[in-house]
Amino acid sequence: MATEIAKAAERVAKLRAQADKLSGPLAHAQAQLEAAQEAEAARRAEREAEYNRELSHSWRDRAEEAAHSGDDAHTRFVEALSAEPWFAAYVEYRAARYRRMHVLTAAQRAQTALGEPVTVPEQRWYDAQILDEIQRAVEKQAAALGAQFAEELEKAREDRISGRD
Repeated sequence: MATEIAKAAERVAKLRAQADKLSGPLAHAQAQLEAAQEAEAARRAEREAEYNRELSHSWRDRAEEAAHSGDDAHTRFVEALSAEPWFAAYVEYRAARYRRMHVLTAAQRAQTALGEPVTVPEQRWYDAQILDEIQRAVEKQAAALGAQFAEELEKAREDRISGRD
């Protein structure tokens, strides 16, 4: 039993000596790691400040560019939409409503010019439900594209701040 205790004590002493021998380099390595992390945090903070300064000074131009980035797409959209038979039918339908409006306006002017009481009603406008459905579909897809752009913008920011650019 005493031999086992002696052997165990000897083993503990050897391991303690090894631990003491390695603790110095380990502490040094930990200090280097902390210093490297602090230096990277400082570089990251500086890159973030630089990014923020640039964005703060250039946001108007970037917002203007973003606003006009869809101009060509809008032109293509109107051209493609105009070629659709259902769109042409809808335009014809809406044009009939405008023709009615012009007749009512002319009749109101005529009654006024004759000094008669104006009995012609005001034009009433009722939107077709299809426009609401189209607008909802467009807004849903546009919001998704906007969210994708926001992710790309945030990734570019993060890449810049992290020094990956």
